Amino acid sequence: MEYSATCKCGDIKIIASFPSSIEEYQARECDCDFCISHGLAYLSDVNGTIAFSPKSHMNQLKQGSEQATFWQCSRCKQVVVVTSTKNGETRGAVSKTVFEKDFSLKASVNVSPKRFSPKDKAERWPTVWSKVISMVSEC
Repeated sequence: MEYSATCKCGDIKIIASFPSSIEEYQARECDCDFCISHGLAYLSDVNGTIAFSPKSHMNQLKQGSEQATFWQCSRCKQVVVVTSTKNGETRGAVSKTVFEKDFSLKASVNVSPKRFSPKDKAERWPTVWSKVISMVSEC
């Protein structure tokens, strides 16, 4: 099923395609300081896809082990997607806040990636994150 949304100001369009209804997913709420300070929780499905495209510039933020890229609208400052590229494949998860204004989403579940080493994180993401099929290449 395909779901479309935008960031708060409408500059970034996000399309997520998941095998099940988006209302069936439970977003994962990361316990790291960065995600907590931005109020982030993520939706993804290993068999799903994500596409996003901005009308204008996006900020690429890094934190912690700097293995993941957090894509933020430069205008409204909303983080919309997190991605990581390994072996030429980009995987990612969409921010729950992008979709919760249009869909009835379940409460998030807290996860603790702080317990994982950078290597363990990078190995885990391809098992839970969606394939990113289209994204801005340079911002």
